[in-house]
Amino acid sequence: MRALVLCLALTPTALWADDIPLASTVTAVTLYPYGASVTRRVAFEMPAGRHRLILTDLPKSTPLAGVRVAVEGATLGSVSARSDFVPPRTPLKTALLESAEATVEDLENQLRTAEAEVDAIRLEADAARARIAFLGRIGSGQAGAPLDVGALRDIAAMIEDKTLEALRKALAAEERAAAADRGLKDLREALDEARQTLAALVPEDEARALVAVEVSAEAAASGELSVSYTIPEAGWMPVYDLRLDRAEGLLAIERGAFVSQDTGENWAGVALTLSTVRPSEQAAPSPVWPELRRIGDPDDMFKRPRAAMESATVGAAIDDAPMPAPAVEIAQALSDGLSVSYAYPQPVDIAAGADRVRLALGTLTSPAEIAARAAPLWDATAFVVAEFTNASDEVILPTGEALFHLDGRFVGQQPIAAIPAGGEAELAFGPIDGLRLTRQVLDRTEGDRGVIRKANEWVEEVRIEAKNLTGEAWPIRLVDRVPYSEQQDLKITWQATPDPAETDIDGKRGVLEWRFDLGAGETREVSLSTRMTWPEGMVLQ
Repeated sequence: MRALVLCLALTPTALWADDIPLASTVTAVTLYPYGASVTRRVAFEMPAGRHRLILTDLPKSTPLAGVRVAVEGATLGSVSARSDFVPPRTPLKTALLESAEATVEDLENQLRTAEAEVDAIRLEADAARARIAFLGRIGSGQAGAPLDVGALRDIAAMIEDKTLEALRKALAAEERAAAADRGLKDLREALDEARQTLAALVPEDEARALVAVEVSAEAAASGELSVSYTIPEAGWMPVYDLRLDRAEGLLAIERGAFVSQDTGENWAGVALTLSTVRPSEQAAPSPVWPELRRIGDPDDMFKRPRAAMESATVGAAIDDAPMPAPAVEIAQALSDGLSVSYAYPQPVDIAAGADRVRLALGTLTSPAEIAARAAPLWDATAFVVAEFTNASDEVILPTGEALFHLDGRFVGQQPIAAIPAGGEAELAFGPIDGLRLTRQVLDRTEGDRGVIRKANEWVEEVRIEAKNLTGEAWPIRLVDRVPYSEQQDLKITWQATPDPAETDIDGKRGVLEWRFDLGAGETREVSLSTRMTWPEGMVLQ
């Protein structure tokens, strides 16, 4: 077989009589966040009998074990594939690439000729400076025998005249050379642009894989061969422009996708589908292992962890330790609500290893409730937030490529989490510098160091202030917190004036929220006191 392949490599046109060489192209691609399913199609014609359809143009990185083949118009037989000892493929250059190469070559020739002319002008200046140097040596007596006074006077006058003449020639030559060099600016810029254009036309890798498909037909036939496989060297990610219009109370989400591939071949005019399915990630539920529990003497129970730690230090293992459950990243789990496909309506071109193509996926609009979110525990200003419901039938996918705009102004880039269809979310659109926040601890006593001495106690008095220095009223969503306890011996009580509108917001224990309207120029205060007590002999953590 190897001798046959070497023969094919030496004489690529001398194929077996039963072999039909074909050149395939990528016609359809389904992109996943990580990876892609690629389909190649090629038409063929064959006489009656048994033949082999030979493809030598698959990328060398193609996972040959995952290649699937289908044939229309003939009976499919065996399929073989290899990535080594593949007959060489004649490099194909597009007319655009050939034109770009010719343009670069022509401009390089023009620039070389023009720069040679500039150098010739500078040679005149060099010759004039050489003459000046020679005249200088004559004047210093280094060019010949000593002369009398009269002769020296004549020579000095001659040197003066000739030196001045040479200086003028050198200066004129330098000026002409500089002007000629400046005249090359447009030519150099054109050459730089041509080189950039050529570099943008990414050449394909020449290394390829081979697929041979046996087919048969009782009579002459024509049909189509399709080859499909899944690769890791491609993917897509969502990108959003979120635009909040406060006057209209409307949030517009302009959706797009960045697509890229690094397969070693350029995709031209492919039918592209974007899918949120993640075939490279977990596809089956995690197993649940039995959990062994034991009881024993308390002294042994305390000794056992210490012995386990010592064993871990020297790299020993505990034979009867329960098998840990595998780690699962819940945020990346596949669910029905996140399985969405987008079929792009037009053919797409994506160069290998270079293009990061952005595709538009349409705009979603939703009414939004706009407020000022204030967290004085950490921030000195409030922030604009928009609360809305995803009323569409599509998932707003998680991404780090989200640009936020408020009333037509760009306010920043930040990641967003997935928002399922029908889900509620709150998005932030930058600070409100005129809404000032302060949080002051008025008094704090801790145990015996404070005023209270009868029991271990922690008391804190806090005053929160929100001041509106803007020229408009704002609905405020002020958030703060109090500690919480899961121990009966640790008693926690708190009081607030005014009372919060909601406690334990979003399931976060001890997190409080006040809601009120704050007019222009107004100030609102919130008082919050907390008291914790615990038994003697115990320490607060």
